[in-house]
Amino acid sequence: MAKQIKDPVHGYIEVPTPLVPLLDTEVVQRLRYIKQLGFVYLVYPGANHTRFEHSLGAMHLASLLARQLDLSKDDTLLVCTAALLHDIGHGPFSHASEKLRAEYGPFSHDDIAPLLIMPEISDILDENGTDPHEIAGIVSGHHRLAEIIHGDLDVDRMDYLLRDAHYTGVPYGNLDAGRLIQSLVLTEDGLAIKESGIAAAESLLIARTLMGPSVYYHHVGRIAEQMFLLAGRSHFADEKPDAFMRMDDLAGTTLLMNSPSSVSKEMMHRIWRRDLYKRAVYTGREQLDMNRLSTLRPEEKDRMKRAIAETAGVPDEKIILDIPPIRKEMRMMVQVQNQHDLVAFEEIIPLLSMMNATRQDQWRLGVFAPADILEKVGDAAREVLSLRRATKQDKLPGTIV
Repeated sequence: MAKQIKDPVHGYIEVPTPLVPLLDTEVVQRLRYIKQLGFVYLVYPGANHTRFEHSLGAMHLASLLARQLDLSKDDTLLVCTAALLHDIGHGPFSHASEKLRAEYGPFSHDDIAPLLIMPEISDILDENGTDPHEIAGIVSGHHRLAEIIHGDLDVDRMDYLLRDAHYTGVPYGNLDAGRLIQSLVLTEDGLAIKESGIAAAESLLIARTLMGPSVYYHHVGRIAEQMFLLAGRSHFADEKPDAFMRMDDLAGTTLLMNSPSSVSKEMMHRIWRRDLYKRAVYTGREQLDMNRLSTLRPEEKDRMKRAIAETAGVPDEKIILDIPPIRKEMRMMVQVQNQHDLVAFEEIIPLLSMMNATRQDQWRLGVFAPADILEKVGDAAREVLSLRRATKQDKLPGTIV
C-alpha cells in the first residue's frame, strides 16, 4: 500500500507501494541522523534537516518528472528507487566526511553499488524486479536516465535548493521546480527544455550562485568543517575511516570526542560548544598568486601551514589553512527545444557566463585560529602568503568577507 508523508517543502509526498519497505531499512533510516548541510546549523539554527527528508523530496520530484516524460512503469519505478537511495553513501555530516575519506584514497558517495547488494536492500529490489546495477548507474551518472538524478537540471538539485532555503530561511534558493519539471522533455540526446522553461532554468542557476556564499560556503560552516577534518585526520592517522563512513552524525561525533588523540577531542568539543576558530585571514583571488596556489600538492599545503605556525610561534594544530578548490564552472549541457529545433542552452543564455564569473569572485582562502592568537597568526599568514594588509576599502559593506 502506498504511503503518504507530510513534507514542509512539497506538501504530501506519496511513497509508491513497492518502495515503502525500503523506508524502514537500516541504510535509509540512518539518513534521518545525517544533517543535510553538515555544520551549517552552526550558522542557521533551523538547518537541522536531514538526508532522509531530502531523499523523500528527490523521489517525489522524480515521480513528477517521470510522469512529465511519460516514462514506462518500470522506468518510473527505477528512477524513483534511485532518487530514494541516491544519498545512502553519505557519511557523518554529509560532504564533510566525504572530504575526509577522499584523503585516504578514491571515494564518492555516489558509488552506492556495494550497499545495494546488502540483503535488506537487494531482497526488496529483487521482489520489485529492479536491477541494482541500473540504480547504481543512475546515481553515478552512467545510465540513459541518469540526467533525472545526476544532471544539470536534476531533481536532486531542485530539492536541495528548495529545502536548504526553507530550513535556513535564506530566500535565494527558491526556484520554480514545478514549472521547470513541466518544461522538460526527453529527446534522443537526453533531457531538453522547452523554450517556455528558460526562465525557470535561469532561476536554478541564480539559486545555485547566490546560495554559495550565504549557505554552502559560509565562513562559519567552513571553519567548523575544517576543524572536523583536523579531528578526523588526527584520529585516523594510521587507518582508513571506512567504518566511520557508515556511522551517523551522533556516532561519528561520539567517536571523535572520545578519541585517544587530544587534538580530535579538542576540535570536536569546540564544535559541540560552538567555540570555533576565527578568521585570521580571509581573502579572495585578487590578493593571491593563484597560479601558485592552484598547483599546490597536499604536502606543500602542509608545509605552508607549518610555516605560518612557526612564524607565529604556535603549535601546528592551532592553525587551519583552508585553500578550497576553485569552484567548477556551471555548465548546461541540456538543449533548448525551440519550435522544432534543438539549440545549445549556453548559446542563447548569456546569464550563465555572468553567474560563472560571480562564482569565481566568491572564492576565499582562509587561515583560521583560536581568538586569543588571532592577530599574530594573521600577521604570520600575511607574511608567509605575501599578502598585503586588508584596508578599509576591502571591508566596505557588501564585500563578502
